[in-house]
Amino acid sequence: MIEVKGVHKAFGKNEVLKGVDVTVEKGEVVVILGPSGSGKTTLLRCLNFLEKADAGAITIGDTHVSFKHATKKEIAAVRKKTAMVFQGHNLFHHKTALENVMEGLVTARRVPKLTAEAVGKQMLDKVGLSDKYNAYPCQLSGGQQQRVGIARALALNPEVILFDEPTSALDPELVGEALRLMKKVAKEGITMIVVTHEMSFASDVASQVIFMDGGVVVEKGTPHDIFSNPKEERTRQFLRRILPDNNYVI
Repeated sequence: MIEVKGVHKAFGKNEVLKGVDVTVEKGEVVVILGPSGSGKTTLLRCLNFLEKADAGAITIGDTHVSFKHATKKEIAAVRKKTAMVFQGHNLFHHKTALENVMEGLVTARRVPKLTAEAVGKQMLDKVGLSDKYNAYPCQLSGGQQQRVGIARALALNPEVILFDEPTSALDPELVGEALRLMKKVAKEGITMIVVTHEMSFASDVASQVIFMDGGVVVEKGTPHDIFSNPKEERTRQFLRRILPDNNYVI
């Protein structure tokens, strides 16, 4: 189980997160929705210590860490249990697809290169890139680059994968490809926290939907609860804008 309590984060005088609590059970797919500037991505980056929160704590399994007072060893322990898929792919352009997948295993986990290579090939096979081991990012489409990013996350065998708007940088015709792969990952029982605007994915795959605005959790519930019967007016306003013709129902 993952439990996040009282997360606060400010950039100067701009308070982006104002005491966020999130609980995720093992195997759950949690989708975080909200308008731009609501704090979604900042929350995700704080969970992986890509940003250091000003207050709060995270518990992943038997690892409990204070955001503000975390030591390097504690941060490493959290990162060992998490992996992140970025909206901009974040691949090393001078490394092949296989080398990109191997990098975290070799550098962060100290896995022997031959073992990392075997795992890397297995993960690239899994995401449908068995013919792209030696391709560089510039030789791959945006969708293929995103698949390399997902393979890289899977290779680490994390307890949770964090997805930061994984389809936002893709051409429209490639979005479905990425979402199908994410659905496949979800069906394997991997715990996922996904920041996205893809409502169909949230409706079809999520076990819990969280709506954020202004740095706080406004509402959370099952996809049916949020899309068919939202309790908060701010949630209804957001859904009217995103789903104007659907009357909240997908």
